[in-house]
Amino acid sequence: MNQHPNRLWIVALALGWAFDFLFWMKPAGINFAIFVTLCMVGGLYLLLSNGLRPAPRSLWLLVPLAFFAVISFVRQEPLTAFLAYTLTLTAMSVFAVTYLGGRWMQYSLSDYFKNAFSLIASQLSKPIAFMAEVRKAQAESGVAKKSTPIWPILRGLLIALPIVAIFASLLSSADVVFGNQLQKFIELFRLEKLPEYIFRAIYILIGGYLLAGTFLHAATRSTDEKLLGEDKPLFAPFLGFTEAAIVLGSVFALFLSFVIVQFQYFFGGNANIHIDGYTYSEYAVRGFGELCTVAFFTLLMLLSLSGVTRRESEGQRRTFSGLGVGLVILVLVMLVSAYQRLVLYESAYGFSRLRTYTHVFLIWIGLLLVVTLVLEILRRERAFALAAVIAALGFAVSLSLLNVDAFIVKQNVQRELRGQTKAQDDFSRVELDSSYFLDLSDDAVPALVDAYRASSTPAPVKEKLGAALACIRYERTQDSRDIPWQGFHLSRFYADQALGSVKSSLDKFKLNKTDYPVTVTTPSGADFSCSYYYD
Repeated sequence: MNQHPNRLWIVALALGWAFDFLFWMKPAGINFAIFVTLCMVGGLYLLLSNGLRPAPRSLWLLVPLAFFAVISFVRQEPLTAFLAYTLTLTAMSVFAVTYLGGRWMQYSLSDYFKNAFSLIASQLSKPIAFMAEVRKAQAESGVAKKSTPIWPILRGLLIALPIVAIFASLLSSADVVFGNQLQKFIELFRLEKLPEYIFRAIYILIGGYLLAGTFLHAATRSTDEKLLGEDKPLFAPFLGFTEAAIVLGSVFALFLSFVIVQFQYFFGGNANIHIDGYTYSEYAVRGFGELCTVAFFTLLMLLSLSGVTRRESEGQRRTFSGLGVGLVILVLVMLVSAYQRLVLYESAYGFSRLRTYTHVFLIWIGLLLVVTLVLEILRRERAFALAAVIAALGFAVSLSLLNVDAFIVKQNVQRELRGQTKAQDDFSRVELDSSYFLDLSDDAVPALVDAYRASSTPAPVKEKLGAALACIRYERTQDSRDIPWQGFHLSRFYADQALGSVKSSLDKFKLNKTDYPVTVTTPSGADFSCSYYYD
């Protein structure tokens, strides 16, 4: 980039300005995906114009990058949106640090941490070093730096300003439309906006500086010539096999006794709910979080012991792997138990965001446990980082494709139609908690409308859904923001379309706005609150 240093600063500052244009005082929407695209195009232009082509394997990172960038303006559910933003930025960062080398699939966890710190260091220091290199190269080549005629420019501006002001005043009097446009232009420079302009200019410069550092890192430090621990481990294993075997054997015995003692009601379902005095709710909830925690820390324990244990013979390796296999099998049984408890809890209380997240998480952590064990047996422990990345991507992709809020609506409505039982000792019939739908994002609105319009939906359920939709429509009318095109979000667009399709039907639901919280009265006379209260 030394041959055309100005290109770097032009592109970086242009991207900084683009960030301001897309995000300043604007809601999140399609602007994030546009900015990501501009950054990738600008960076690739700089690198390719300097003859720096990406490694073929690095291009695979563009697939998750593009997917999650699109998801950022398709889904509004909080965790899905957060993962979309986070994983898009992560994919961009990994692309920058492995641009020329392309060995990110061979990274260990240590490589990811090392390269993350290296990228941050480059963002802070590389632009300054680059400017110093350019000046040094110009001095050595004998190219004299042209002086900028700053004072003649300032004198010319001082002379031109009063002349332009006089002519502008005359032209404004001659044409009202021109005068109005000129007035709007002058208002941009009001003194009360000066602090805002200064602040925006500062973060544009900072953003451009950091982007320049990122591009320079990709150009100079992304070769992946040597990975940490590739030739030899970062540190020699120091724990004896006997000690490790005792740890694994002890934990295995504990897990086995736990499974044996409680197997009678792990999978007994409703038939064994009252064992040892547990109620339905207590059985469904008790121990669920602990079982998930056990699975997570078992994974950490296996990884840690695998890295620090000396295995000096094939017999020791097989014994270590055998104990690991046994532990993983027992933990998988516990995960199935936790899954069963979660299903019981959902059948009693319905689906929520947290329960849906956990459903998907249990599946992916179970798969990661199995893969970790296979890698240990195959002596490919280094590939755990790639397995963990794939599991994280799989979790995020699953939530994105599932459409969490729409899934919750569909499952809870179906549960109401099936007439499931409530988590109480008397097993009374569950009623649909339609107020929970008020806490969901726009992703849920099309599913609510579909259920409301379905001919198979009974009238009492339809009234609850209609009340929820009437409340949602009212809440949306309270948002008086004029959302610009930068904030366009597909989820909001589909929600508007869905609500518009049932406008005449929802008009029959009367809103009572005099008291707080606002309530809605259904055509049959039932009242529903437009506020959701957390227990």
